[in-house]
Amino acid sequence: MTAAEPTGEPRYLDPALPVAERVADLLGRMTLAEKAGQMFQTMVEVGPGGTLADEPSDHGMPGTSDLVLDRHLTHLNVLAAPPTARQFAAWHNRLQRLAAGTRLGIPVTVASDPRHSFTDNPGAALLSGPFSQWPETLGLAATRDERLVEEHGDAARQEYLAVGIRTALHPQVDLVTEPRWARGGGTFGEDADLTGLLGAAYVRGLQGGGDVARAAGLDGAFGPDSVSTMTKHFPGGGPQLDGEDPHFAYGREQVYPGGEFDLHLAPFKALLAAGTRQMMPYYGMPVGLRADLGSGPEDVEQVGFGFNRGVLTRLLREHLGFDGIICTDWGLVTDVEMFGLPFPARAWGVEHLSPLERVAKILDAGADQLGGEACPERVVSLVESGRVPEERIDASVRRLLAEKFELGLFDDRRYVDEDAAAVVVGRADLVAAGRRAQSRSVTVLRNAGAGASGGAADAAGAAVGGVVGGDDVREGTAGATRLPLARGLRLYAEGVPDGEIDGFRRVGSPAEADVALLRLEAPYEERGPGFESFFHAGSLEFADDVVAHVAEVARVVPTVVDVHLDRPAVLTPLLPHAATLVVTFGVGTPALLDALTGAVPPEGRLPFDLPRSTTAVEESRSDVPFDTANPLFRFGAGESLDAEADAAA
Repeated sequence: MTAAEPTGEPRYLDPALPVAERVADLLGRMTLAEKAGQMFQTMVEVGPGGTLADEPSDHGMPGTSDLVLDRHLTHLNVLAAPPTARQFAAWHNRLQRLAAGTRLGIPVTVASDPRHSFTDNPGAALLSGPFSQWPETLGLAATRDERLVEEHGDAARQEYLAVGIRTALHPQVDLVTEPRWARGGGTFGEDADLTGLLGAAYVRGLQGGGDVARAAGLDGAFGPDSVSTMTKHFPGGGPQLDGEDPHFAYGREQVYPGGEFDLHLAPFKALLAAGTRQMMPYYGMPVGLRADLGSGPEDVEQVGFGFNRGVLTRLLREHLGFDGIICTDWGLVTDVEMFGLPFPARAWGVEHLSPLERVAKILDAGADQLGGEACPERVVSLVESGRVPEERIDASVRRLLAEKFELGLFDDRRYVDEDAAAVVVGRADLVAAGRRAQSRSVTVLRNAGAGASGGAADAAGAAVGGVVGGDDVREGTAGATRLPLARGLRLYAEGVPDGEIDGFRRVGSPAEADVALLRLEAPYEERGPGFESFFHAGSLEFADDVVAHVAEVARVVPTVVDVHLDRPAVLTPLLPHAATLVVTFGVGTPALLDALTGAVPPEGRLPFDLPRSTTAVEESRSDVPFDTANPLFRFGAGESLDAEADAAA
């Protein structure tokens, strides 16, 4: 099928015309196949040295030329970054030159999951690579600093723009009301108000709409200096049955035993008010949910939110007034292989439908784009068979094309300056700001026995005054773990790579040390193999051998225990042994030592409750915040190194 080609110079190439006119002109020139290609966004890999990856990948992803030339895709989600920003920018320019050579020359919108912190999960976030490194979103939440979150977003905006990333597949404003849920690490925590406040700052930072961008000379309007934000996961992930994740069939059920659907929706309203441009619905399938979708309480269809017309059209579009882009979460249609293992489509509640029928239901629900899919021929088939009118396709394609025009991709922002990218990405001031933010996010729950702030109900057997092991502690060192630590101490460290300890004398055994630093990962149950292994799910309890080892070290030397929390953990068994206990949310060792020595004072406050036991978690309601009985540490817990300031607070 071919479109009727208007004569004369294409009006859509004239930057002086209003966006709506440019979109109308381009849409009138497009074939149905070209329109269908706009409605898919899938993953793409970078080839060696910033080349295009034109062969199908080991993960089953098509080659780049196949996607752009044959399937007409112009929205691609880039995976792992090449080692340098220059190579990343060169890849982007090669990609845009490929797209420029197509019949209409529609530029590619490159999207990315978060890539400015420490997570390495191809289903959630990516390692920072050449970019500045900041704490995870939970760490930003721990600072409680709205301005800092906007500065983080602005730093990401600058570095993304330098290499050509124009859509951020974030922020994630779900609520961690089910502590076992594996995706909690990408959120702002458990509190809806804090999540809405900081999520809005995040959007302003990335889209260039806040005070930080204005101070740099931008006008605050969405445009060529913006990165479009895709807020997720509407209408709120988090209340997953037993905390399991709906990437997988055993986690498909989303439940609301406490009736708190509206609370989970609240942060999304705040981000809509902040101007987020795009929205991603979640995989979860609501079970037994009654909610107000705009005309009073009603039973919500028991299908995944990406298939759910009541949620996407009636609630999001009509009731909340959102006219931006709706892009489904990845892989709702096609069964694939991931890491050599079968990975079924996340077609929860519609597993019985064929792939073609699933696409039809997604379009009927109101989505504009299918994430993680590359099957535009199915949209063409639906239109040609009369099951979906072409006007429905046009409505979505208008939104998708308008975003490209507003981002300047048809004009002077199609390509990036490779030399400038090498300067901007990883720039010294951005790296320093990220490291300082890491240090500030460190959350001190106990400072050498000074007491557990924020509601630890008891700490039976806990160390007091740094005396952890009694007779086994060398004379004169009992208070060595009291923060701030004194540089020059003999330090025994575990979980710390060689070369990352500056200002201390690293020793090889606890017996030689003045103080020990044990960096632990939050516990989880091993899942997998393959893609499933990236998701930290299940029990929040430390294994007995881990607790025994901490106790063994602490009997010999006063011990600082740091637990990296990518979700809540049960810290109860560590309390008798940790003279000083801190938790972190994506903090490198140098930044941690800056905090522990007071060079950059730690300011963190817990972004969620820490449960006392597994039983308390199992007895809580998965959609209700702060619902675990008698938590060990409450939301907001954290000590500053200035005891007087702490007391005043």
